[in-house]
Amino acid sequence: MAMTKNDLIDLLYDQACLTKKECASAVESTLDIIKEELGKGNPVKIAGFGKWTVKHKKDRKGRNPQTGEAMTISSRNVVSFHSSPVLKKAMNG
Repeated sequence: MAMTKNDLIDLLYDQACLTKKECASAVESTLDIIKEELGKGNPVKIAGFGKWTVKHKKDRKGRNPQTGEAMTISSRNVVSFHSSPVLKKAMNG
């Protein structure tokens, strides 16, 4: 089961001396800052956790899986996450 934003707020509430409203505001603000920076094309790095980067994908040829018809997949920006060695070590013991 995936952790939700509400789960994160609840865990922060359990561990910090903050109200539930302050915890919700802290989580929302943090996520807003990350989204804003990624929207500008800036990488976001959290030491000991990982780094988010924005990559640009060019137009490319593809195929409609239902009809088999050739088509062009338009260019777009995608977010990529690379975990830090510290997080990898924590995950793998």
